[in-house]
Amino acid sequence: MDIKDLNKTQLILLAVLLSFVVSIATGITTVTLMQQAPTSFTVPVNRVIKQTIEKIQQVEGKTTIQTVIVKEEDLVVDAIAKNQSAIFTITRESLDTDGKTIEVGAGRGFVISTDGVVVVDANLVPDKGVYYVKNDSGKFKANFIFNDKAGFSFLKIGAPLNDKDKLIFTMPTFGDLSKMKIGQKVLVFGSGVSSFMFDGNKDIKINVTKSNGGGIVLDLDGNVLGIALFGESTSFAPIDSIINTLKLSLNPSTDPTTTMPAASILAPAFTPSSSTTP
Repeated sequence: MDIKDLNKTQLILLAVLLSFVVSIATGITTVTLMQQAPTSFTVPVNRVIKQTIEKIQQVEGKTTIQTVIVKEEDLVVDAIAKNQSAIFTITRESLDTDGKTIEVGAGRGFVISTDGVVVVDANLVPDKGVYYVKNDSGKFKANFIFNDKAGFSFLKIGAPLNDKDKLIFTMPTFGDLSKMKIGQKVLVFGSGVSSFMFDGNKDIKINVTKSNGGGIVLDLDGNVLGIALFGESTSFAPIDSIINTLKLSLNPSTDPTTTMPAASILAPAFTPSSSTTP
């Protein structure tokens, strides 16, 4: 039968059949190519798919679906905003060449407990001294607690320098480095913001400047992965190591081989509306 002899209904049915066959063939070809594609191609594609969110709304008894594309830059902005008040600028008193007392920078740090313990870079905060911490809520004295051989130290936030200042900070959410996948983005938030792709090596190597020492290392969801260190031998310490060290310092009798939840000593999970005022 010649196609010219087909009536309108038959032509429509033929078009639908051809469209169906082409769709099936396209789907099979796409799946095959994706399976054979290198990781450098599939990871960005999967990230875009993952960040495409369908919102279902009820409008006058009807269900409507609105597709919203979440841009990666929006995720970065949200991750930074989520941890903004948890991060402190660290300074310490020192003597200049004339013997006068001055304040010098000692990197960054971020709070890891509800009672105001801040983890900092031990290369910049190595031992006892006169320290100050500052965030948007004000400037405060800080007491040195101890340092750890892994490259980080702990400070405890003390009294404000100005009676009008009232300490306010939000607790960060602790992430899990073991759940990170190759190709996912890692953020470093110190004096500035930088990022890199996770390569699967949990011994993360970061190019850390002195001003970024003690910076908070985050995933794109704003969860803390660890701390950036300004050291020659190591540039990163994971958050689980930091938490376990603090737990053992608070409870020396704890068996190091026993895994204990940090929530009983450290902060509860972050919620966007919560803030802590020690």
